[in-house]
Amino acid sequence: MKVTIKDVAERANVSIATVSRVFNKSGPVTDQTRHRVLTIARDLRYTPNASARSLSTSKTDTVGLLLPDLYGEFFSEVIRGADQTVQQYHHHLLVSSSHNNRNEIEAALRVMRGRVDGLVIMSPHIDAATLNANLPKSLPVVLLNCYVKDSSFDSLNIDNIGGAHQMVKHLIQHNHTRIAIIKGTEQNYDAEERLSGYRAALREANLEVSADLEFPGDFTEEAGFQAAKKILVLPHRPTAIFASNDSMAIGAISALRESEVQVPEEIAVAGFDDIPISKYMKPGLSSVHVPISNLGVLALERLFAAVTEKDNHIKKQDIITTELVVRESCGIHETNNDD
Repeated sequence: MKVTIKDVAERANVSIATVSRVFNKSGPVTDQTRHRVLTIARDLRYTPNASARSLSTSKTDTVGLLLPDLYGEFFSEVIRGADQTVQQYHHHLLVSSSHNNRNEIEAALRVMRGRVDGLVIMSPHIDAATLNANLPKSLPVVLLNCYVKDSSFDSLNIDNIGGAHQMVKHLIQHNHTRIAIIKGTEQNYDAEERLSGYRAALREANLEVSADLEFPGDFTEEAGFQAAKKILVLPHRPTAIFASNDSMAIGAISALRESEVQVPEEIAVAGFDDIPISKYMKPGLSSVHVPISNLGVLALERLFAAVTEKDNHIKKQDIITTELVVRESCGIHETNNDD
C-alpha cells in the first residue's frame, strides 16, 4: 500500500500539518522534529504528492523552457546550460517544443500554465498579445531571442545584426567582394536580422546587394547543402559564402567537397553560432561566436531572480554580444578576431 502523509505523522507522533511544514520548508519546526520526520519518511519510503504540494504552497519547484525546436547542437546547448542552472536552484526543468506553429505555441503555453513557477520562451512567432492571452500576468516570463515590442517582459536577444555585419565585413576586408548568403527560415527573427547585417556590410563597402546571391535556407545541414549546389552553377561564382548558421555552413562545405571545390582556396565559408563541432571541422569553420550554453544560464538566472523578487523585480531588455572566431574555412588563420 502507498504510504501517506498521515502514516508519517502517526509514526512521528506529530500532526499532518507539521509533516507538511517539514516538506514545504515553511512555518516553525524544531530541528529535532524535522530530523525525526525526515528519518521516518525515509524509512517508510514516503514521497510527497507533488500536485498537492503545489496547491498548498502555490509553488511547483519547476520552471519551463519553450523552444522552437529540440533538434541540433544549438538547442541542446541551450538546454544544457538551462538544466545546469535549474539544478543549482534545486528545481526541475520542463522542456517543450513549439515547432514554429502558432497554434502549438498557444497550446504549449496553456500546458505550462499552472505547472511551472516561471517560463523562458524562445520562439520566432511569439507576440505580446499571445503571451497576455495565454499566461497569467503573475507568471514570471523571460523572452530569449524573441522580437516582442513590450517592455513589460524580461528579454535577452543575440546581437544578430552586429555579428553578421562583423563577419561579412571581415570577408570584405580580406578581398572578397562577391559574397553569397544562405538565409535562415522565412519570417524568422534571427534569419531576418542576420540578413540585415549581411546587407548592411555590403552597402557600407559600396558593394552591390544582389538577390542573385541570396539563397533560401531553413537552418538545417540539408538546406546548406542544396544552397551550395545552386551557388556552384552560377555563371559568376562568389568567392565566399556566409551561412546564417553553422549547420547550413557545414552542409555547404559538404556540397563543395563533393564537387571537389576547395575550401577556402576557391570558396571561403563562414557561419553563425559557433556550435561546438565547428572547431573540429576540416577545415575549421569560421563563425560568429554566440555563448550558446550561457544563453540558457543567463535566461534561467534572470527567471529565478523574477521568481524570487516577485513585485520588486525590475524587468530588463538586454543584448548579448557576439565575437568573431576566425578559422581555416575563410582562409585566415586567426582566432577571436573582431576586426
